Amino acid sequence: MPRPHSTVAIPRGAEHDDAAPLSIHDLTVAWHRKPVLWDVDLDIPAGKLACIVGPNGAGKSTLIKACLDLVPAVSGEVLVFGKPYRRQRKRVGYVPQRESVDWDFPVSALDVVAMGTYGRLGWLRPVGGPQRAQAMQALERVDLVDYAHRQISQLSGGRGAP
Repeated sequence: MPRPHSTVAIPRGAEHDDAAPLSIHDLTVAWHRKPVLWDVDLDIPAGKLACIVGPNGAGKSTLIKACLDLVPAVSGEVLVFGKPYRRQRKRVGYVPQRESVDWDFPVSALDVVAMGTYGRLGWLRPVGGPQRAQAMQALERVDLVDYAHRQISQLSGGRGAP
């Protein structure tokens, strides 16, 4: 059985930027005032694939969450293409660990793919026909149109999937 994981994607097409896609300097993260990561330095150059490996509890997910402002950093700096993450959010995709998903939530595969348009839509704006069409085109590109209306727990890897 595959191990749960988080994935962060920094899209292609940014090769024209001079800055590294991800640059972390002196990052320290604490839980309840106890440091769990400290003085982390990492530069991932453009066009390279990087993997964060370590045992359970080593801080892999905490590092990713700190880079995405999902957990607060005590100190340090995280830059995406030379700018703070909050200014580059639209350039980063994040898939949380399997345990972070409510598999019973009533959304379909199409709904989840359409969530990718939220960054352009803005807060509290409904997903409409053009966004659903875009999501359907994305599913077509990966040959998953037949699964568009399946509830997420019924997809491969979902809890209760056959």
